[in-house]
Amino acid sequence: MELLEPRFHVLAPDLYGAGRTPAWPTDRPLSLHDEVALLDPVFVRAGDPFTLVGHSYGAAAALVAAITYPERVRALALYEPTLFAVVDAASPPPNEADGIRAAVALSLAALDAGDRSGAARHFIDFWMGEGAWAQMPESRQGPILASIVNLPGWSTALLNEPTPLAAFTQLDVPVLYMMGRESPASSRSVGRLFTGVLPRAQLVEFDGVGHMGPVTHRSVVNEAISRFLLETHGAGRSE
Repeated sequence: MELLEPRFHVLAPDLYGAGRTPAWPTDRPLSLHDEVALLDPVFVRAGDPFTLVGHSYGAAAALVAAITYPERVRALALYEPTLFAVVDAASPPPNEADGIRAAVALSLAALDAGDRSGAARHFIDFWMGEGAWAQMPESRQGPILASIVNLPGWSTALLNEPTPLAAFTQLDVPVLYMMGRESPASSRSVGRLFTGVLPRAQLVEFDGVGHMGPVTHRSVVNEAISRFLLETHGAGRSE
């Protein structure tokens, strides 16, 4: 946000169960369309058209938002959307989404046993490598421990999104699609599918970077996002 604010009006909302936003409040399974509905007041404040920038779950929500409001979205900058439902639709399990399914299953079992730390360890180590959770400072572990209880809803939303991959062929806006070459097969398989159907996708792959690139290599990722936004919006201040 600090990099973009001199030229852009930047808003950073929290999705359900993240930051100060409460958990999904109903017994019905959470969907990405519910997340998009939550964001509608932010979209109104941003003004049309706006650009969405997202990572992982947030990038998946951004894709669904763009399909829901195609006339409102100017462009998308996405780092590895984790919309795993498209992988299962293209090739039923076993497939490249098996890795994330296994990690989620281990995390959910730990949650059922009341072990938040174990749940976080299984999940973080899948995305960042074995031992990543143990090496993480307590200051960073705290927010993850607080939010890991939302994993059942988040994983359900990602694995059961009903929008077919073919629907995204109609998304005629510039898309910066970023991936780390060291990312798990689960998220890279999503990328191969989306970059094959998004009509105006620009693929950027970062050497030596994994799924958490926006955190571990933020300078190189932020520079790519900034460059893309300047190309799609022009040099002047914009939404």
